[in-house]
Amino acid sequence: MGAMFRSEEMALCQLFIQPEAAYSSVSTLGEMGIAQFRDMNPRVNPFMRKFVSEVRRCDELERKLRFIEEELKKDDVKVPEPVQQPNAPNPREIIDLEAHLEKTETEMLELSQNGVNLRSNFKELKEMTYVLEKAQTFMDEQEESDSNRALIGADERGRLGFIAGVIPREKVNGFERMLWRVSRGNVFLRQAEIDQPLEDPATGQQIRKNAFVAFFQGEQLKSRLKKICTGYHASLYTCPSSLSEREAVIKELRVRVEDLNVVLSQTMDHRQRVLAAVAKQVRTWAVMVRKMKAIYHTLNMFNMDVTNKCLIGECWVPRSELNRVRGALEAGGKSVGSTIDSFVNILITNDTPPTFIRTNKFTQGFQTLIDSYAVGAYREVNPAAFTVITFPFLFSVMFGDLGHGIIVALFGAYMCFFEKSLTGKKWGEIWDIFFGGRYIILLMGIFSIYSGILYNDIFSLSFNIFGSGWHTQYNMSTLDNNPKLTLSAAEDGVYSGPYFMGLDPAWQTAENKIIFLNSFKMKFSVIVAIIHMTFGICLSVCNFVHMKNKMNILLDFLPQVMFLMFFFGYLGFLIILKFFLYESNLQRDPAETAVSSRCAPSVLISFINMVLLSENPEVVGCSSPYLFAGQHGLQTAFVLIALLCIPVLLLAKPLYIYMKRRKPALRATKFKFPRFRRLTEEEIPLLQSNGHATQAGPRASSGDAEALQPQPQQSQGGGGHGHEEDEPFSEIMVHQAIHTVEYVLSTVSHTASYLRLWALSLAHAQLSDVLWTMIFRRVIKIATSMSTQPDSNTLTLGNLYGGIAVYIVFTVWVFFTVAVLVLMEGLSAFLHTLRLHWVEFMSKFYMGTGYAFEPFSFKRITVDNAE
Repeated sequence: MGAMFRSEEMALCQLFIQPEAAYSSVSTLGEMGIAQFRDMNPRVNPFMRKFVSEVRRCDELERKLRFIEEELKKDDVKVPEPVQQPNAPNPREIIDLEAHLEKTETEMLELSQNGVNLRSNFKELKEMTYVLEKAQTFMDEQEESDSNRALIGADERGRLGFIAGVIPREKVNGFERMLWRVSRGNVFLRQAEIDQPLEDPATGQQIRKNAFVAFFQGEQLKSRLKKICTGYHASLYTCPSSLSEREAVIKELRVRVEDLNVVLSQTMDHRQRVLAAVAKQVRTWAVMVRKMKAIYHTLNMFNMDVTNKCLIGECWVPRSELNRVRGALEAGGKSVGSTIDSFVNILITNDTPPTFIRTNKFTQGFQTLIDSYAVGAYREVNPAAFTVITFPFLFSVMFGDLGHGIIVALFGAYMCFFEKSLTGKKWGEIWDIFFGGRYIILLMGIFSIYSGILYNDIFSLSFNIFGSGWHTQYNMSTLDNNPKLTLSAAEDGVYSGPYFMGLDPAWQTAENKIIFLNSFKMKFSVIVAIIHMTFGICLSVCNFVHMKNKMNILLDFLPQVMFLMFFFGYLGFLIILKFFLYESNLQRDPAETAVSSRCAPSVLISFINMVLLSENPEVVGCSSPYLFAGQHGLQTAFVLIALLCIPVLLLAKPLYIYMKRRKPALRATKFKFPRFRRLTEEEIPLLQSNGHATQAGPRASSGDAEALQPQPQQSQGGGGHGHEEDEPFSEIMVHQAIHTVEYVLSTVSHTASYLRLWALSLAHAQLSDVLWTMIFRRVIKIATSMSTQPDSNTLTLGNLYGGIAVYIVFTVWVFFTVAVLVLMEGLSAFLHTLRLHWVEFMSKFYMGTGYAFEPFSFKRITVDNAE
């Protein structure tokens, strides 16, 4: 609780590190993750800093690693995670790592280029084979006629020539139209699809192509055809004109394709072996390079002393970790054999330290909820310490159902018990949110089980464990003939007392159940609101005491808590008092229950009359319209005191600040001189010793009247309130007026806001009841009411079809229960609970003006890069 109650004390440290030990010292601090470094060179260009060359070396290593990872991903090689995170490499390991990555990159480039060349040759051989086979078919068709056989061949003396090649399938239509337009119909084109897709050597994608043969006449037309083929990225291949030559070339190509296939398979096997060996080390190398780059980025924040023999850096460190920082510097110096020790100097500063709250896996989720609203100011009270209990409790008030609570608790328990195996699972962003708040979900489920027991509600049903306090006096015939009967507590033996724990199960069958629950849950919400808000206001006292603003307890806290107590605290008192007064009367004499209930004054009407300063109306047959004697006078006094708290809250603090500022001015008037003159040597030390000439000695000695003015003093313990010393009085008044109006109005609105506990609890119970009644109970009732004739196929529970119907209806009911009542209603209750904490509770004491402590940590760096 001590670590969670407020943030840890921080110290601004100045590190003096020898240059040869700087790398190892910062590396050790990065492994610890306890120091947040400040940039000592904010105006220096990042490219002009001392270690920019080392950062570029790391960038080059990262480029090589990205290339290797792309090659691994291209071949679908699984990259295992390192068993143990490696440490940052030392300077000798950096040289070895650079050489290793250079060698690996060169080898990968050679393998990739060789693979591309082999696949390119293989593609060309396959294309040439397809072209010759298709050309053979085209030639056979042309040579079937004797008149065309003599024309095919060389284009000398008017004989036809031809070119053959392949073209991408999507460009065939445009290619054919272009040939027709250029040749004016004097080119005869034959083309056919290649059945098997070809592989792109560079990308590995499948390419569909067509083989073609174009017949033409004349050299001029031949040159035009070649230009068109080049424009359409068509590949041309030499095709012999004689049949025997074509068959010989095809046979030779098939042999070369088989040989090249063997070479390709061997090359791929060698590539796979190299990639498998690299895959075992690539993640380790990546972590080492990231750590090395982070170290040099941090060292760029350091500054060199005037002799260039020492690096000076500043960092925020928790005071409890100062010894570890000193030990890290000592270990860094010993690891490199430095002869001069590095040391730490604690600086005294007025800068606001970062907020650091140490958490564990249980409290991390609750702290995240608070930080999502705002990071707390330095050393102010942390709401997360109390949210551990209040958050699941308020959730359970709205989500109170034993069955639904068991479902939520089982889900949370599953994530908590198997958290080691579930950590690191990449199942989407929603799963990460659920898993991060697993302990919150577990507590919400446990508290919902408890609230379900108090509400006596399990899937809209009740359980009678301790025996109901209500007993019927009617006989069976009366019960059978009358669907609605009244149970009167005034009759003997009907009401024996309250249920042992929670609501009486008899209310589950009562027609006025909603009326009873409506009144009960509304009053309970008001009581919870008063307790929660009062607790928040009381926590502000802890902030005032710690920040040494004790006058705020008298001028700020007391008017606020009195205003809240005399209005809404009194309302809660009336609710509790009415319960005990009329419950005790019931226990003493049940026969007077009807009379006492009729004479019980309405708490709401009493509160309204209290605010209006009017009396409660008399009730015929009742002795008094009040709960106790002297209630009206007490209420009037409470209202007047509460109203007087408003001007106190508005004026007391500004007037106190005004009077506090007047005191130094009154003291300064005691130093009066006959006239402004040059001060003597004896008067100057006397004036300085009284604190009125600090930092103004030369001006005072020159006879300037400004030397006699008091110097402003900085506030050392304001905790965010020190600015009041410099603000004009008008701004202080405006600020206090806004604060007063906001508090008075929010006291009413925040109390009303807690009524969402009543509304959502009632809505959740009614939705559960409607789902059970409309989907499950009504269908089963219809099924059981059907006649069971032996010669009919009637749906009944006594046969097979009835059993199937029960399972189907139960499945539908389970689906809607989980989807609507658990997930959607649970999310709604979660968001409303979050709102009650952020606005209604935390606004009473939580400033949230700080900034988070973000230490230099290798763990954070590696996790962020992995995501």
